[in-house]
Amino acid sequence: MRKSALKCILSLSCLSLMCLAATGCQKKQAAPAGAGMQAMPVRTMAVSLSPVAQSSEFEATIKSRRSATLQPQVDGRLTGINVRSGDHVKAGVKLMEIDPLHQAASVESQRATERQKKALYDYNVSEIERQRKLFEAGVTSRDVYEQAQQAFENSKADYQSAAALTKTQEEQLAYYTVRAPFGVVGDIPVHVGDYVSSTTMLTTVDENKDLEAYIYIPTERAGQVKQGLSVDLTDNAGKLLEKSKIDFVSSQVDSTLQGILVKAPVHASPEVLRNAQLVTAHIIWSTTPMAVIPILAVKRQGGQSFVFVAQQQNGKLVAQQTAVTLGDTVGNNYSVLSGLNVGDQVVVSSTQFLLNGMPVMQLPGA
Repeated sequence: MRKSALKCILSLSCLSLMCLAATGCQKKQAAPAGAGMQAMPVRTMAVSLSPVAQSSEFEATIKSRRSATLQPQVDGRLTGINVRSGDHVKAGVKLMEIDPLHQAASVESQRATERQKKALYDYNVSEIERQRKLFEAGVTSRDVYEQAQQAFENSKADYQSAAALTKTQEEQLAYYTVRAPFGVVGDIPVHVGDYVSSTTMLTTVDENKDLEAYIYIPTERAGQVKQGLSVDLTDNAGKLLEKSKIDFVSSQVDSTLQGILVKAPVHASPEVLRNAQLVTAHIIWSTTPMAVIPILAVKRQGGQSFVFVAQQQNGKLVAQQTAVTLGDTVGNNYSVLSGLNVGDQVVVSSTQFLLNGMPVMQLPGA
């Protein structure tokens, strides 16, 4: 009986050990299924071709075709400045005055000379008429009549010369008053009491219309420059100010800048662009279809740009890290020179959480 009981106990123990072993094996086999990485929900965008402008950046200066530097046409001491910098003035407004006393005296002297010549001319007008009548009546000789004619012609020429000189002196006197041709008064570097000459800059006047962008293109680009090329003008922050086209290409190379001057008309309001303003000109050489991707889809590591592309791998969708070569920005997108093909599904969300080969799940509508 004891042997039978012992055998029964041993049998039960072996059975328990086998059950425990079987249970342990089942747990070990089930473990890998629980350790799998969960798929990350993402949105993707299929790569497609879009027209991308091939352009170059150059510094441009805005200039007005109605801009002038005022210099005196006479020498003298400045006696009055009637405007301030920034004043808007109409054509003909008196800006400054130069002491005219010396010239005014010359004008008065010349006017007196003209009156003297006029009096002699008037006398000879009547005298020639009187001598003509006497000659026709046979009272005087031809010589006397011809002398009267000569005196008349001389006095007439003297009077006309004096009148012309008076007009010239009066015009010269007008130069002592500096008047505005148009526009807005610029800086005034001179002061009342300064002695000025024809080389002295009094001020500038500008009118903020008929503006042009002056752009100097390097000579190596000479073969590409032509009228009609599109030009985008932007500020330092990249904000678009105006779209224009080249309407002038110089036939000569600027010896100082070693560049070719091109011009593009500007029609922006004074609040946007002003005379002498520096801007960036993007000259568009051509437009080429290229792949574009959102800027937010691009990651950088060690100086290399890459994106995650959703690809099927072993029956699962995974994020494949793909290196790309980027071109210019197009709005909120990058153009892609290499690394992607049309139709590739680029991940555009949750990229900061992704790792290479990580399972992903496309969200509806992606």
